[in-house]
Parts: sequence; structure tokens; C-alpha cells
Amino acid sequence: MMRMVPIPLADGSTALGVEVLLPKTTLLAVTTDKGYIMCGALDVALLNDRLKDRGIIAGRAVGVKTLEELMQAPLESVTGTAEALGITVGMKGADALLLMV
Repeated sequence: MMRMVPIPLADGSTALGVEVLLPKTTLLAVTTDKGYIMCGALDVALLNDRLKDRGIIAGRAVGVKTLEELMQAPLESVTGTAEALGITVGMKGADALLLMV
């Protein structure tokens, strides 16, 4: 099953939350027009290395089980392009999304 929900951000804009229920795991992502944050399934090293030319703005939080947890969790890793926007490891997902709108 898949669920998509609007996620209001502190600046009044809205992101899109996506939850995909898979056997024994749930994929979580919250996206804006510029970038996204995602659960531990995101391979930031792949984005930074093999897909570097795409300039993907993304962050990864681990140990989250809901979209709400993803928004409040500190980011464990971020892409180089996200860092260039001021998004840092340890930043809450919700704060990172504000830099992606």
C-alpha cells in the first residue's frame, strides 16, 4: 500500500509525504520541488558518487518509522549539493526541507 499526504512546513509551503508499505519495512520520503529527505533506505553515497552530475539535493535519517518521525529526526547524511544549500548532518528533517523550497 502507498500513502501520499501533504506536509505543511513552517514557512507556509507544503511538501509531499510518501509512505510505501513493503513486506517487513516501510519506505518514507518527504519531497519538495527541489529535493527530499528519506528514511535509511536512501543511499547517499550513491547519489554523491555515481549520480553526482545530477546535483541531487537529499538527506537521510535512520531509525524512523513514520513521516512525523522523519520530519523531527536529525539527518544522518546529506548529499554534497544539499550541503551547498546549508543543509547539514544533525539538522532536523523539517529544517532541511525549509532550505529545499
